[in-house]
Amino acid sequence: MDYLEQFFEFLSIPSISALPEHKSDIERAAHWLKERMIRAGMDEVRIISGAGNPIVFGRKSAQTASAEPVPTVLIYGHYDVQPADPFEEWHSPPFEPKIRDGKIYARGSADDKGGVFPAIIAAEEVIKDNSLPINLKFLFEGEEEIGSPTLKGLLEEYKDLFECDMILSVDGGMYSNEVPSITTGCRGLAAIQIDVLGPSTDVHSGGHGGVINNPIQALSHILSSMKDQEGRITVEGFYDDVVAVTEEERKAFSEVPFYEDAYLQEIGVPALFGEPEYTPVERMWIRPSLDANGIWGGFQGEGVKTIIPARAGCKITCRLVPDQDPESICKALETHVRRHTPKGVISSVTVFPGNSKPYAIPEDHSALAVIREVLYELYGKEPINVRLGGTLPIARAFLDVFGTYLFFFAMSGPDSNAHGPNEFIRIEELKRQKEGLKLFWNRYGHAAIK
Repeated sequence: MDYLEQFFEFLSIPSISALPEHKSDIERAAHWLKERMIRAGMDEVRIISGAGNPIVFGRKSAQTASAEPVPTVLIYGHYDVQPADPFEEWHSPPFEPKIRDGKIYARGSADDKGGVFPAIIAAEEVIKDNSLPINLKFLFEGEEEIGSPTLKGLLEEYKDLFECDMILSVDGGMYSNEVPSITTGCRGLAAIQIDVLGPSTDVHSGGHGGVINNPIQALSHILSSMKDQEGRITVEGFYDDVVAVTEEERKAFSEVPFYEDAYLQEIGVPALFGEPEYTPVERMWIRPSLDANGIWGGFQGEGVKTIIPARAGCKITCRLVPDQDPESICKALETHVRRHTPKGVISSVTVFPGNSKPYAIPEDHSALAVIREVLYELYGKEPINVRLGGTLPIARAFLDVFGTYLFFFAMSGPDSNAHGPNEFIRIEELKRQKEGLKLFWNRYGHAAIK
């Protein structure tokens, strides 16, 4: 069986972590990985079970005659996938992989089985050549698509087993199909819910309008007080701990290709909005944000119902940048809500669990230079530096537990439809992932020994 047939076998397992009815498929995918890693020639492969879905662990010691100590690199990825609906929008069944125009279509093809599988094949080829220059460890989890709720606990419990000098994530992708990118960080997250209470029950607006405050309008007042007309966040203390980005980094971000007209058309909005002193790319990557994600209250049906509602509420998430702390931000939000709650209503704030600190890799970290060198060799173009506007709690979890940075090394393109219908990965991207990992292990190992 060649490697594409094996990849198809892996993709055909519907290892959907969000749906309990696929629990057995999660187990099946973990055991499939274990068996494939054993065949690849690992020294040790095991499944680690905890409160959640299992982790598949593997290791292989360096195959070098040198007496010098060699670094240990841990490869991180995940074998769980997103649900595949809406099924009617797929051009072929999501768990029956198909090749069209050099692309493999299947759920999980890009995110993240297309990162995990080439890593195993790369290791197998190096092991067979007896040329592995570093110690390798593998950690493949089955809960990334539901937020990795049990991963940090397992990292702490098995700290000695996972100890390493650096982590290389095969989960992620490139900013552009044409130019390689190096991801140097991601934003953190703080999430709250605001509830505003008025009368003890919905009341007649004719009998009470103009006499009591309306929770929906009171909530609207609270929300509008959090930003000015240009999008600057007005919550007291919100920006206090934001670390200014260096001019060198801002210059690097200015070279990132961003086409405003195309972006507006893609998103479907008439104009951009936000802090005018920062570029759109900077606002997405290195500036914090505050967004209402949902709002409710009052009558939602057809026609008119003349009431003053008893309650209103909303959910808010903030994306954070170094060195903002989620706990401090949530306290600042709670204080702001209390200060801006108008009379006649009662407000409360609930802080959601799972908030995450921002993550950034030091610009002078030696591994970045090796990654840059490898990407240049793979693509024939100088890589650009990017950050993620979203949040990856696992990056921060590794740093908190091991004091070790996680680096992103994944080749799928931004058009891969990860999480959407007709997800795909290009066959050339699979090959590039495999060859890139082998190059990195070799260059990083020799750089560390010198």
